Amino acid sequence: MSEEFGEPAFRLNWRVLLPSVLALTLFVVLAGLIAAVAIGITADPPEAPEVAATTPSDPAPEAHAGRGEAEDVATSPPTEPEPAENTGGSHPAGADEATSETASTQTDEPVPAPPVMPTLEAAPATEPVTETPTETAAVPPPAPKVESPQPAVPQVPQLPVQTGRGLQPAPDPALIEQSSFGPLPKIGANGREPWQAYARPVKSGDNRPRVAVILSGLGLSSAATEAAIQGLPGEVTLAFQPFADNIQQWIRLARAAGHEVLLNLPMEPVDFPANDPGPRALFVTLSPEENEERLRWALSRVTGYVGVVNHMGSRFTTSRESMQPILAEIKARGLLYVDARSSARSIATVMASQMQVPRAINDRFLDSREVSRVTIDARLIELERIAKDAGVSIAIGQAFPVTIERVREWAQTLESKGLALVPVSAVVNAQADR
Repeated sequence: MSEEFGEPAFRLNWRVLLPSVLALTLFVVLAGLIAAVAIGITADPPEAPEVAATTPSDPAPEAHAGRGEAEDVATSPPTEPEPAENTGGSHPAGADEATSETASTQTDEPVPAPPVMPTLEAAPATEPVTETPTETAAVPPPAPKVESPQPAVPQVPQLPVQTGRGLQPAPDPALIEQSSFGPLPKIGANGREPWQAYARPVKSGDNRPRVAVILSGLGLSSAATEAAIQGLPGEVTLAFQPFADNIQQWIRLARAAGHEVLLNLPMEPVDFPANDPGPRALFVTLSPEENEERLRWALSRVTGYVGVVNHMGSRFTTSRESMQPILAEIKARGLLYVDARSSARSIATVMASQMQVPRAINDRFLDSREVSRVTIDARLIELERIAKDAGVSIAIGQAFPVTIERVREWAQTLESKGLALVPVSAVVNAQADR
């Protein structure tokens, strides 16, 4: 029985054991494969740290230090338009926020190593640094745009400076009266009058027709005043506003350049207040005493002038009651009076003749209606015609660049035309009343 039952028992155990062995073998093989795969996967990560280590290892300090520069580079493009905005005169309130947002956006892009490193290697970070002073230097130009009031006036001083005989220094102490207003002109003890003492001498024996030109309204614009003083012949008379800054300095320079000088006297126009003659002007509605005080204030602002010429005054010069005390004061101080003829109804010239005040009369405004070369040239031709017919003519112009240019060019032609350019004092009392 043992043999009978033993063999079958062995066979039975083998049959039972064989599947287990096969299963175990398969498990071992699978386990080996899994282990191999696991080992392979475990072996790959060292390469990943090498890739990751490329950025944070040694280059890390450079990359970190370069981030700030990279941010500057990213920020500088948005700041490039700022000079244009500053040139316009203002900086938008949101510009800094926009710059920060742009910088943040552009800073996020260079985070990967490749974009940052080329930026540092190419060293464009130094260019924005050098551009920053350029942007700072670009800011000042708006200031010159703002100081150039007179856009075309700076072109005039580029003309060659006229050289002529300078006049005697002023004032003459013998012709000055100290007052509560300041120094006032007066007739000297020997009878010398300021209008003759401060006049520009003219060549005696010259019988040619005489032409005088007055450039009025100076002292308010430094560029225009300098252009007139330097760019015009000394025979051209210059008139200054009494309320101008540094007026005494301007008159000193004008006389040193050979120019005879007048003082503008602001008077009420018919269209006041739409047209304002300026501070402390003379008005028909003021009392004679108030107007005389304003006159003395104007006369005390400066010394060395030969007389006054009305500035505006189309209403004031038509009032006998208003003009009488003004002309009396001008005469008492030894000055001359130029009637600008701002109104055809002006009675100033007739009154001055009656009161024996030295006077002259404007024949033409060079640039009152239209400021152009054609108009100014036409008026200058009319001035020549009047001088040839009457022996004397006077014109008044403003210190516009084109006026200065045309008068200068025209003055150079007078010699060949048989005309003499003279200061206004040389034509006093030479014109008929009108």
